[in-house]
Amino acid sequence: MRIRVINPNTTAAMTAVIDECARAVAGPGTVVQAVTSTMGPASIESHYDEALAVPGLLAEIARGEAEGVDGYVIACFGDPGLYAARELARGPVLGIAEAAMSAASRLGRGFSVVTTLSRTVGQALDLAERYGMRRFCLGVHATDIPVLELDDPKVRTVIADACRAAVAADGSDAVVLGCAGMADLCAHLTEEVGVPVVDGVAAATLGVQSLVTLGLRKSGRGEFAAPPPKHYTGLLSAFGTDGAVQ
Repeated sequence: MRIRVINPNTTAAMTAVIDECARAVAGPGTVVQAVTSTMGPASIESHYDEALAVPGLLAEIARGEAEGVDGYVIACFGDPGLYAARELARGPVLGIAEAAMSAASRLGRGFSVVTTLSRTVGQALDLAERYGMRRFCLGVHATDIPVLELDDPKVRTVIADACRAAVAADGSDAVVLGCAGMADLCAHLTEEVGVPVVDGVAAATLGVQSLVTLGLRKSGRGEFAAPPPKHYTGLLSAFGTDGAVQ
């Protein structure tokens, strides 16, 4: 089984963190490969960033389909391009917000999300609503740490404090980490905070692995069928579906 974990931003150092966390949970016979998008923003912290990250993400999905990849993880908490990726892929595609919220909803009565910038709080709430998780999501809390500063060892204390404060404020039973760049903090934070802390990279990797093991693939009909043949022009000419998508 081959699972491709796609970092939709262009920062290779973050991909290395994502790769380590995904490989740590993969079962025997599962080959996990984390890849960095070749185009787009260095980090995804706005609607603008997210929109311009999607072409690079879809290029990686198309490449994986040509190479026989079995399933995909979108390793950004905004789950950018998730539905478009499902149109292109034959196998399952999971976003890390989707997977983490689903896992956390099974660990208690409700969870808190601890994320990066305050401007992304509304997006996290929108995702909880989209995935039917709004009744479990008791609050979303920002640390106001930029994504590209998450590799600074000093931020661990800030994030741990934010997790403790979120649990106290919301009365939550679990915490969801709201950024793929926090993935390697999961075990440390679980010990520090005293409730389960869920990393979406690991949760999504295991989710894809489970679906492939069950022999389940994306439905090929209706909304998530392959997009209809269409010619694209300009900078997006390479993304045309007139003969490129099978």
